[in-house]
Amino acid sequence: MIPVSIQLPPRPQLYRSFSFLYKTTPPSPPFSPRLATSPPPGITVFTSRKRRQSSILLEATKETQEPVIFSSASGACFGDYINMAFVIDKFILGTFFASLCGFFLLCILRRNRQNLENKRKFKEKAVFKTQNDNVRTPEDGSGPDVIIVGAGVAGAALACTLGKDGRQVHMIERDLTEPDRIVGELLQPGGYLKLIELGLEDCVEEIDAQRVLGYALFKNGKNTRLSYPLESFHSNVAGRSFHNGRFIQRMREKAASIPNVKLVQGTVTSLLEENGTIRGVQYKTKDGQELRAYAPLTVICDGCFSNLRRSLCNPKVDVPSCFVGLVLENCQLPFANHGHVILADPSPILFYPISSTEVRCLVDIPGQKVPPIANGEMAKYLKDVVVPQIPPELHDAFIFAIDKGNIRTMPNRSMPADPQTTPGALLMGDAFNMRHPLTGGGMTVALSDIVVLRDLLNPLCDLNDAASLTKYLESFYTLRKPVASTINTLAGALYKVFSASPDQARKEMRQACFDYLSLGECIRYYFPHYQSRRSETNVLPCNCSCNIQTSSCER
Repeated sequence: MIPVSIQLPPRPQLYRSFSFLYKTTPPSPPFSPRLATSPPPGITVFTSRKRRQSSILLEATKETQEPVIFSSASGACFGDYINMAFVIDKFILGTFFASLCGFFLLCILRRNRQNLENKRKFKEKAVFKTQNDNVRTPEDGSGPDVIIVGAGVAGAALACTLGKDGRQVHMIERDLTEPDRIVGELLQPGGYLKLIELGLEDCVEEIDAQRVLGYALFKNGKNTRLSYPLESFHSNVAGRSFHNGRFIQRMREKAASIPNVKLVQGTVTSLLEENGTIRGVQYKTKDGQELRAYAPLTVICDGCFSNLRRSLCNPKVDVPSCFVGLVLENCQLPFANHGHVILADPSPILFYPISSTEVRCLVDIPGQKVPPIANGEMAKYLKDVVVPQIPPELHDAFIFAIDKGNIRTMPNRSMPADPQTTPGALLMGDAFNMRHPLTGGGMTVALSDIVVLRDLLNPLCDLNDAASLTKYLESFYTLRKPVASTINTLAGALYKVFSASPDQARKEMRQACFDYLSLGECIRYYFPHYQSRRSETNVLPCNCSCNIQTSSCER
C-alpha cells in the first residue's frame, strides 16, 4: 500500500474513514482506537505543525487488525481535521531502489539507441552527397578540376572551353530557365571572332540572330553610317544581335553535351577557404539541400549582381544611368543590319535588331532614378521626350510598344577591375569588370578573357599544383588588360561624349565627334581581334589611305 495523507472527519465518521486500511474485514463497530503519546518500537512517526494541528500516524496491524493512533502533541482532538501519513508496506525501501535502477537503465538504453540512429542518418547523408553531387574531400583526387559559379555568357562559354580541353568541370547555376534580359544582346565582331577561336560560333545559329555590319549615328536630323572594317575576314565575320536568353541557352546546351561538364542547378552561398586558399564552394540545391563541392580552381562568373566577389576584389560599382527597354515589332530600321545611336537629349538612344521581326530600343536616362512605370509617368516621358528625337519611320512602332505596356528598366553599372589575388579562385565576366553597355563590349571582354585563361592553363596539366596555378592566375590579370582596358575606356569616353551637357566645351566636343565620324573614319582598335591575332595576320591591310601594313601604320 502507498503512504497517503488524509483528513479525519468528526468522531461519528471515524470508522468509515479507517475501514479502507484493513486488508481483511475490519471489526464490527463500535470500536475505540488506542491513543498513545509515543509509538511502539519499529514504528516511524511523521509529524508536522500547520495551523496548530498535529500530524498523526495511523497503522493497522496485521495481527490485531486494530487501528492505533499516535499523537505527537498533547491535546489532540479527533473532532479536528488533521493530516495523516500511512506507512503500510515494510518492503517499500527495496521497491523504491529497484524502480530507480530500472528508470536509469531505461534512460541509458534510450540514449544509446538515439546515438545509433544519429550515426546511421549521418552515414546515409554522406553517401548520398558522394553519389549524387560529386562532392569530395580536398584529399580525394577524383573530383572536378574546375568549379564554375554561374552559367551565363562567361560561365557557359568557359565550361565549354575547359570541358573540350579535357578538364573536369562542375558548373553551378542558380536558375536554368531561359533568361529574359534587355542587355547582352549585341556581340561585336571582335567577340564573334573570339567565339570562333573557342569553337562556339554555332551558338549564334538557330536563334534567329541578325548580322550587324556597323553603326548609324543620328544627331539633329542628320545621320551618318559607320561600317566595321571587316574586309580582310571571312564573309561570315560580322557582329551578331539576338535574344540574350536564346544565346545563353544554346551555350548551356552545348556545355551540358560535353561529357566532362556537369551542370547542376543550385545557389552558391559561400566560398570554402582554408589557410587563405579557396578550396571550393558551398551551395544549396533546388530542393533545399546544403552541399559542398571541392576543386583546385573555382571561377566566379555569377554576373553583375554577384554576392561572392567581395572576398576576391575591391568592388567599386558606379551607376551612371539606367536603360529603359522596349521591343518594337514589325518595323524596319533606316539602315538594315546596323545598330542605331541617336545622340539625344539628355543621353543616347539605341536601336538594333534582335530577330527578323523585332527591334530592341534602349533609352538611356542619366542617374539612378527613372519615372515610375505603374502610374504612367514613364509612358508620358517616352512619348513627350523621346518620340520627337527618334527617326520618323520608327514613331508608330515606338508608340505601339509603349501602349502595349512591356516596358523594362535596368541600371547600367560600371566597375573597374581591381582584383585581390586569391589562390584557388578567379573572377570573370560582369562579376569582375563592368563598363557602360552603350558600345556593347561586355561579351567581347568576357570571351577574350576566356581565351586568355584557356591559353594560360593549357601547359598546366595538373591544377592541383597550387604554386604553379597561383602564378598562372596572377599572369591572367596582366594579360587581359590590353583588350579589356581598351574597350572599357572607349565605352566610358563615348558615353560621356555622346551625352548632352549644358557645358559649352562638351557641346563642341560632341559635335566634333559626330563630324569626325561622319567622314567615314572608324576607331579600328576598338575591335580587339586585331591585337589578339596580330601574330597570325601581320599583313592586314590598313583601312586608311596609307596602304601600308597594319603593324607599321600609326593611325
